[in-house]
Formats: sequence, structure tokens, C-alpha cells
Amino acid sequence: MLISRHVYQTRMDKVYSWLFVLPVAAVLMIAAFIPLGYGLVLSVHRYKLNIAASRPVFIGLQNYIGMFTDELFLKSLSNNVFFAVLSVSAELIVGVIVAMMLSDDNRMSRLLITFLMVPMIIAPVASGTLWRMMLDRTYGIINYLLTLIGLQPVSWLGDYRIAIYTIILIDCWQFIPFVAILVLSSIKSIPTSFLDAARVDGASPWQVFTKVVLPITSPVIIIVAMIRFIDAFKIFDVVFVMTQGGPGNATEMLPTYIYRQGIKFLDVGYSSATAIMFILVMSLVAWGFIRLRNSQLRRLG
Repeated sequence: MLISRHVYQTRMDKVYSWLFVLPVAAVLMIAAFIPLGYGLVLSVHRYKLNIAASRPVFIGLQNYIGMFTDELFLKSLSNNVFFAVLSVSAELIVGVIVAMMLSDDNRMSRLLITFLMVPMIIAPVASGTLWRMMLDRTYGIINYLLTLIGLQPVSWLGDYRIAIYTIILIDCWQFIPFVAILVLSSIKSIPTSFLDAARVDGASPWQVFTKVVLPITSPVIIIVAMIRFIDAFKIFDVVFVMTQGGPGNATEMLPTYIYRQGIKFLDVGYSSATAIMFILVMSLVAWGFIRLRNSQLRRLG
């Protein structure tokens, strides 16, 4: 009798769980999956809105094949990969160091954590506009400070050799606090008995970090890396406000390339294909990070 009641209760819990999920699933279906499905249909058609009386013409996978012979697409892809790898790597390394420095629960650490939140709460468009003004070759305060110490002004956004590194530095400025705060919350969840036991056994601070802190926080670090890597691949607003993909194509990213193809050139079919490819690649990246996290959890367990 007790077993049957338990089974009945378990089934009812599952029913209630699905009932709670149903409204969210309906919203996702309307707001995400239906447009995604329509974009998938458009991606196998040639459809240009800048041609009068244009109609979708089915062309199969030609849009997908064509993007791999499109030099600008390949350039934006390489820029995006370079930007994502370099910025996320720097953010993780510096973010973990900052989290360790702020792990002491004292008044100064809490005050610094508050200041760390400032770059995160600034809208990306506002942040990009602010930095574009500060980095202006003629009137920007950064170049003015350089001239005070006898250096020549630098064209931070106008030189194709350094423009992408400038974008990377701005991205790091804005999102290192995000990484640091999440890693810090994971560090604070480590039982103090683990750390005390390691110190009693004679472990150095570096050994405590590498043998205790880093393995325990690694699942959180992996998830943070996944979030930031996907966000870095989606970067649009800061690049569009600061350089619009220039100079030349030095800072052209996949999102700005897709925007240009779909909104500026009105090539709906081709832009849909590149967007679908973008979603597939990001889904595979997320799947890889999740598998890595699960394997790390099994190792810790």
C-alpha cells in the first residue's frame, strides 16, 4: 500500500513538473522555435528582398556551400574565433586570480566586489560609445594621457593591426568581474575543513590552489567558460558601435557579418543560412562544454 502510494505521488510530481514547465515551453515555441524553423526554411532558398517582386527559390544547400567559399565569411569566422579564444582565456585567468584575491571575507574585499559590479551593469552600447570617445585619436583622453608622458597618439580603432586587440581589452574590462564573482561564489562554498586539512599537511598556498581549490571549482569554471565563449561569439553591439567591423574587415565578426547580409544587403536566404550554421556551431560548443563539466563532476564524485 505504501509503495503504491509512493509511486502515485512520484507520478503526480512529474505531472505537476510538466504543468509548470508547459507555459515556459509554449513561450519558447512561439518566441524561438517558430522563427528558428522559418529561418531554416529560408536558408535553403534564394531570397533577396532588394529585388522587386522577389520570390523564394529553392536551391537546396547552395547557401551553406557558398559560405565556405566566401572570403568575407571566412575572415569574420577567423576574427570571431581569435577574439573568443583570446578574450575568454584572459578573462578566465585574470578572473580566477581576482576571485582568489577577494576570497577573504573582510570589509575591503566586500567593497572591491561592489566596485567590480560597475562594468557589468553598463549597457554594451553605452560602454562601446564611452570607450570610442575615450580612444579617439584626436580628442580621446587615453591619447591625451599618452602625450603627457611623451608618447605619440595611437589610432586604437583606426589601425587594422591593433583594432581587434582594443576590442578584446574592452571585452575583458567588462566581463572579468562576471568571471571573478561567479568563481568567487564557488570558492566560498568550499568547506574550510578542506583548506585547513591541506595546510596542516604542509601544503603551500600554490598547492592548496592547484590541488584543492581549482579541482573543486573546475565545474563552475567550465560553465563560466561556456557562457563567456558563447557570448564572445555573439558579440555585436560593442563592435558595431565602435568600428562597424572596420577598419577594412579587421574586426568583422560573424554577428555583424550576418547583420550586414540580412539587413543591409537584404539577402534573407544567405543570412538565414549563416545564422543557422552559427546556431549549430554554438550548440556543439555548448554540448562539448557540458560533457567536459559532467566528466569533471564524475571525477570529483
